[in-house]
Amino acid sequence: FSSDEVIRKRLLIDGDGAGDDRRINLLVKSFIKWCNSGSQEEGYLQYQRMLSTLSQCEFSMGKTLLVYDMNLREMENYEKIYKDIENSIAAAHEKISECKKQILQAKRIRKNRQEYDALAKVIQHHPDRHETLKQLEALGKELQNLSHIKENVEDKLELRRKQFHVLLSTIHELQQTLENDEKLSEAEESQETQMEAEAKQ
Repeated sequence: FSSDEVIRKRLLIDGDGAGDDRRINLLVKSFIKWCNSGSQEEGYLQYQRMLSTLSQCEFSMGKTLLVYDMNLREMENYEKIYKDIENSIAAAHEKISECKKQILQAKRIRKNRQEYDALAKVIQHHPDRHETLKQLEALGKELQNLSHIKENVEDKLELRRKQFHVLLSTIHELQQTLENDEKLSEAEESQETQMEAEAKQ
């Protein structure tokens, strides 16, 4: 037998150390005395003692077996609890991992919201699309009106240029006419002076 098996058998015999091993030794001695007893009364007395010792040993043995079975059930219960604890730890690790993922996702969402808020503040400083379209439409109409005004001014300027050209031509013709008239007057005066001079002679 191995030392563990010897200790286990000894514990089964001795129980919780209450002297079962000593009882067995006494039982053996009583059996020897019973075998060597000379009278029937002494043999009966030894026989009763052996029965009492056997009853005590059987009771201790039964109690020890019950304790052993209870310990086995406790070990099974502890193993179950240990497995439950391991499963709980694994579930806790999974939950922690999931919580970390949720925290990272929440951080990304928070960062995106902050960026959206910053963009929204920038956008609020500018007019919306409808207002911008209205302004563009108003600017387009104003530009179109200015284009008409420009065309009208250019037409008037062209008309004034033509009128000024006609005026310059008229002035030039008038100046030419005046010069011709002046030359003609001078010729007539010269002719009259000559005629007067001839008449005096």
